[in-house]
Amino acid sequence: MVLARPKILSEADGDCVGIERIHGRSPVLLICEHASNALPALYGDLGLPSEALSSHIAWDPGALAVARSISEALDATLVYQRFSRLIYDCNRPPSSPGAMPETSEIYAVPGNKDLSPEERLARTDALYVPFHDAIRGLIRDRRARGQDSVIVTMHSFTPVYHGRERAVELGILHDEDSRLADRMLEVAAEAPLYRTERNQPYGPEDGVTHTLILHGLSNGLRNVMIEVRNDLIADDIGQGVMADYLKGLLQQSLDA
Repeated sequence: MVLARPKILSEADGDCVGIERIHGRSPVLLICEHASNALPALYGDLGLPSEALSSHIAWDPGALAVARSISEALDATLVYQRFSRLIYDCNRPPSSPGAMPETSEIYAVPGNKDLSPEERLARTDALYVPFHDAIRGLIRDRRARGQDSVIVTMHSFTPVYHGRERAVELGILHDEDSRLADRMLEVAAEAPLYRTERNQPYGPEDGVTHTLILHGLSNGLRNVMIEVRNDLIADDIGQGVMADYLKGLLQQSLDA
């Protein structure tokens, strides 16, 4: 039986994938899955108040700005999702309840309640598949021209989660392959500008390493996920300082 799939993106919405510096010379391939809090026109506000849509449940505030600064400094290709993780979280596989969450922290998401199989498949086809296909294509093209790829995903996290304050400021996350994370943690310890911890405030057990597994581990590529506490990158100055620090951290770790 062929499922009748609703149309997710209109012509006015545009493409779900953003790519910058497609021919960047750095081995770093930056990925920002939660870059935007925009929703396709079809979905309005998903039944959420404006404060929820501007909060971390809808996106990773500051993450794209930091990623763009690193991309410019390193001449690194950047790939990002142009729509909110509430419509589809591209760091989750289609089978995960978190891919299209009915609840995010303290908020119920009315527009995601009791989704039909057809709706789930349509969102997957419109948002998840093109995003990860674009990354696969970039890796394939880079390999064909003899360019190494190092997968670096950029995220931010809220300082208070479910009422609990988080002391960690910078998280260096990895799954089974810790080569790059190990070196970054060593370099960070030499000049500890931020409170930096391994696999915090999340880790593989929380299902956050999907993109690393899909494009890093499966291809034997070095990979790391960076989590920045979002109060540190709430403005241009904070974003610039963090981007400069992370640029140096990545460069020193790769040179080693």
